[in-house]
Amino acid sequence: MIQKYIPSRRVRPSRSAAERPAGTSPYKRKRVRAGGTAPKPRKRRTADQDKAVAAPPVAPELSEKQRRHLRGLAHDLKPLIRLGNAGLTEAVATETARALHDHELIKVKGPGGDREVRDALFTDLAQRTASALVHRIGNVAVLYRPNATLQRIMIPD
Repeated sequence: MIQKYIPSRRVRPSRSAAERPAGTSPYKRKRVRAGGTAPKPRKRRTADQDKAVAAPPVAPELSEKQRRHLRGLAHDLKPLIRLGNAGLTEAVATETARALHDHELIKVKGPGGDREVRDALFTDLAQRTASALVHRIGNVAVLYRPNATLQRIMIPD
């Protein structure tokens, strides 16, 4: 029986920190392909972007034709915000403002129970986020606020 020669791995002798030249690391450098580009720097939020989320614009006035158009767009959306037993807290209002900044048109699902309380909750949420309450059916309300910098939803005049 013929045995094959399998070469062993070469082991580089380890150097102690004193023997190693200054500024070098004992770890291998990351291999970079030839012609590769450096990674893009991360984008940081500017003060203007923080103000856009913190200070919402004035709530838009919508005509009935515009409300109908927005109801049609919101039909297949899922509720992004769910109000619980705690009701409308500051955290819920800020999260709703952020969602409106990102999506412009969102659905909010409120708690079951008394209709007047739920209506007051939805109108208060619309006022605190400076958005327009498009419509409400049962526990679900649709809110709309156009993005000040880049409008994604074009509504008819």
